[in-house]
Amino acid sequence: MSTSRARLIDAHRVVIKVGTTTITYDNGRMHLTNLDRLCRAISDLRNQGREVILVSSGAIAMGMGKLRLSRKPASVRDKQAIAAVGQCELMNIYSKLFGEYGYVTAQILLTRDDIEDELTRKNAINTFEALMEKEVIPIVNENDSVSTHEILHNGTFGDNDSLSAIVADLIGADLLILLSDIDGLYDCDPRKEEKACLVPYVEEVTDDISRMAGGTSSARGTGGMATKIEAARIATRAGIDMVIANGASADVIGRVVAGAEVGTMFAAQQRS
Repeated sequence: MSTSRARLIDAHRVVIKVGTTTITYDNGRMHLTNLDRLCRAISDLRNQGREVILVSSGAIAMGMGKLRLSRKPASVRDKQAIAAVGQCELMNIYSKLFGEYGYVTAQILLTRDDIEDELTRKNAINTFEALMEKEVIPIVNENDSVSTHEILHNGTFGDNDSLSAIVADLIGADLLILLSDIDGLYDCDPRKEEKACLVPYVEEVTDDISRMAGGTSSARGTGGMATKIEAARIATRAGIDMVIANGASADVIGRVVAGAEVGTMFAAQQRS
């Protein structure tokens, strides 16, 4: 175990982001095996005395599955309506699964306005702190039902990778874990290059690291490696370690916090 990985063992406040492709199938239906594995692992972290915040994508995909839609609609109004349906499905399954392990969940939907405004930002921090004091597991998503690029406000987060890094900074997390459908950062696209090598450790997010990232990996998600690198830039500059790992791998969360060499670790920079 490397010295840098060893400090993950002591991470007390952990933000975990799970992507759409990890918790749903291609048809938008719930991937119950992965969802149960996720909730069990987070509950186990809580049993250890760690504080955990979950940032979960999947509302639009689950809304499509619930409404039996084969493709994502083009109009903003229809996407927002589907997100509203899917968010109910998302929170319902999380409430049931976490309840099986003895934990209560809470929903927090954010827009960039909520973070940029000083008063609402403070209110959000207070809400997170109060929930964690009560051992409730906050589940965060962007408020897709009202947040769009088309109206005059501070804009959307654009992807939940960036949102999770901003939340991690907001609450002073020690560790951010991004669970994706890929094992970590590769030196080139593993879908195109057989000789692509996993990068296990990144000391600093440089332009060379950014160039390794490609585009969106799935039609169901909004992020890709490029958004994860941007999340790493936000998190590490805030003094937060970050790990990208495959969300479908067995006990991946437990192995990350145990300091195992899994995924790609981005080292925290000194807090300003």
